[in-house]
Amino acid sequence: MRVYKRAKIAGGVYFFTVNLAERCGNDLLTRHIADLREAFKMTRKSHPFSIEAIVVLPDHLHCVWQLPPADDDFSTRWRLIKARFSRRIDGEERISASRRRKGERGIWQRRYWEHVIRDERDYHRHLDYIHFNPVKHGYVQSPKDWPYSSFHRWVERGVYPADWASISPDVAACQWE
Repeated sequence: MRVYKRAKIAGGVYFFTVNLAERCGNDLLTRHIADLREAFKMTRKSHPFSIEAIVVLPDHLHCVWQLPPADDDFSTRWRLIKARFSRRIDGEERISASRRRKGERGIWQRRYWEHVIRDERDYHRHLDYIHFNPVKHGYVQSPKDWPYSSFHRWVERGVYPADWASISPDVAACQWE
């Protein structure tokens, strides 16, 4: 059996999905959006990277990052973001016995999904995925209606029209019945 190592590329562009440990009915990320923004800001100050695209949903987030040249250490950045966010909020989460023994909080899933962006087509496919996510999950009928997204920045740049991927009220009503 072959074991494949995940690719890490210095200066690379990466797509990430990061989830809360308890996803069902949890709105921790949007309820504490200012704390999450501060955790990102502090981490970017000490370990720079650019956020190409991001969407924060109540229980998970997706983003595309560009790391600096000669730097492939996204794992330290995620560890810092998770830790800084966790320290900023009260301990209201359920903590498993395993996490308690290790002195961990129970906010985040330990792992996350990362994907190296391969080319322009892959990049734009992931941007679309990120920006459509609030619609996909039924939070809004249009990406422009979700406040915790870089979609608005991409509209200002002229990459997306403001009504991109909007679902008409008739379609939305049928879809969620």
